[in-house]
Amino acid sequence: MEKNKLNGKRGEVDDDMKWVHDSSFDHNGRVPLRASTGAWKASFFIIAIEFSERLSYFGIATSLVIYLTKVMHQDLKTAVRNVNYWSGVTTLMPLFGGFLADSYLGRYTTVIASCIIYLMGLVLLTLSWFLPSLKPCAHSSTCIEPRKIHEVFFFLAIYLISIGTGGHKPSLESFGADQFDDNHIEERRQKMSFFNWWNCGLCSGLILGVTLIVYVQDHVNWGVADIILTCVMTFSLLIFVIGSKFYRYRIPNGSPLTPMLQVIVAAISKRKLPYPSNPTQLYEVSKAEGNNGRLLAHTKKLKFFDKAAIVESEGNLAKEQSPWKLATVTRVEEMKLMINMIPIWIFTLPFGMCAAQTSTFFIKQGNIMNRKIGHGFEIPPASIFTISAIGMIISVAIYDKILVPVLRKISGNERGMNILQRIGIGMVFSVLTMIVAALVEKKRLKVVEMNPSHGSLSMSVFWLAPQFLIIGFGDGLALVGLQEYFYDQVPDSMRSLGIGLYLSVIGAANFLSSLLITIVDHVTSKSGKSWFGEDLNSSRLDKFYWLLAAITTLSVFVFVLFAQRYTYKNVQNNVVADCYDGKCDDGGAGRMV
Repeated sequence: MEKNKLNGKRGEVDDDMKWVHDSSFDHNGRVPLRASTGAWKASFFIIAIEFSERLSYFGIATSLVIYLTKVMHQDLKTAVRNVNYWSGVTTLMPLFGGFLADSYLGRYTTVIASCIIYLMGLVLLTLSWFLPSLKPCAHSSTCIEPRKIHEVFFFLAIYLISIGTGGHKPSLESFGADQFDDNHIEERRQKMSFFNWWNCGLCSGLILGVTLIVYVQDHVNWGVADIILTCVMTFSLLIFVIGSKFYRYRIPNGSPLTPMLQVIVAAISKRKLPYPSNPTQLYEVSKAEGNNGRLLAHTKKLKFFDKAAIVESEGNLAKEQSPWKLATVTRVEEMKLMINMIPIWIFTLPFGMCAAQTSTFFIKQGNIMNRKIGHGFEIPPASIFTISAIGMIISVAIYDKILVPVLRKISGNERGMNILQRIGIGMVFSVLTMIVAALVEKKRLKVVEMNPSHGSLSMSVFWLAPQFLIIGFGDGLALVGLQEYFYDQVPDSMRSLGIGLYLSVIGAANFLSSLLITIVDHVTSKSGKSWFGEDLNSSRLDKFYWLLAAITTLSVFVFVLFAQRYTYKNVQNNVVADCYDGKCDDGGAGRMV
């Protein structure tokens, strides 16, 4: 053990686990006394700031298309593209933020720094509404076209929020999961529940964002809503800092991409060497020498990379050879894990494209429908998104408290069902969402055709409730499953980057959605009338929804084929094992994660 001071806290560094802890740990220096209580206590402070960030994000994101069309007077296609671009950048930035957190800054420091950037964006957003020199209109509350200076500062503010989210999301979620020890049976199971309840906290922030914040935007003004968001984020950052003494901290070990490159170089340089007759002849360090105490079991797929672990000369001590010439089995398996993730990432993109419609076209549909309830109270258009959050909470609660315990008894699987099975079922829900959305939109267009003067105001906004509820069910399965998948299945040193990969599915899907809109608009314009007119009543969103349903259905079938052949991460317990699809030659020394 060596003494180390990290993030202003003095603790002991466990070389085996590479995290900092206090004196509440047991004699092994790994599992804290009353571990589950301490882990959940730390998670409370972490979930608090996630609640605040999601409150801010959804308060802005779900109303952004309304702001761009009402305040900035952009046409529907331009506004939707701008929302998709912003959402895409916001959900791709975590790849960069996750890399910095894993490699150099550490997750705790990255969260603090990103929250400060996030606050700068919120402050600038507030100033762009209240400062006379930055306000949308020079002399009145409304104008035909906003001033350029307001547009510049508005987009600068929301993209600062994107940068802040880029560091906040991957670091905070992986930091929260780090509070649970994978080597402790009870905590490992609690970590599986953590992702479910993390999303319940997320949804709570989402619900307040699309109800309270959106109501203030709609009935007071956008600036007052921005002030509320700024104050809440500041307060939650203080709560996060107060909880510092309860946290476990993992120490960054440099770029996690370097070992991947070393495996590739070593495998290519030894490509002509014969493959050993017994995989146990491949080079691996002892568990005590392991970089993080978790050695991976050998698998039989992608055997080319195994050549990186072949010891060329028995006369040379393996441990003295350059890592660019000789890699451990664990490093090779980590490389295989990343390659195996590529098709999973690709074939979940259509699911993200379906999810992208909820904050663009779905909200815009709600804006032109009858939103009155009770005695003249009118629901803000973005508040209908609450139904999606409720659906997600319901599905997560049912899955965690009912399905998982039952499936554990039936299948013997610690998770209840495999992660990819959960994701695949969620993708099916996204197909159902698009089908229902297409049918509802076709009915709305018929109502408009029958009564052009009154439009679709005679049709209640709650016709949209089924599609929001179904996509919420799908999110509770697929989105939470993707979070868990990209956190658990990446190498331990890349877990923040893993969360970034999960978010990049949504980010890339937003860009693909914009690209698909552009292509469909171009093709349909040439063949007659474009599916995307100046407004919704002159558009054919129902056909666009059918197209998304078809694309997603095809992706589900291909996803299932890859999922059936997928090899999950196998962590060795005590001895080196040769594992294939969860079956180990030594009778089970490898543990599937």
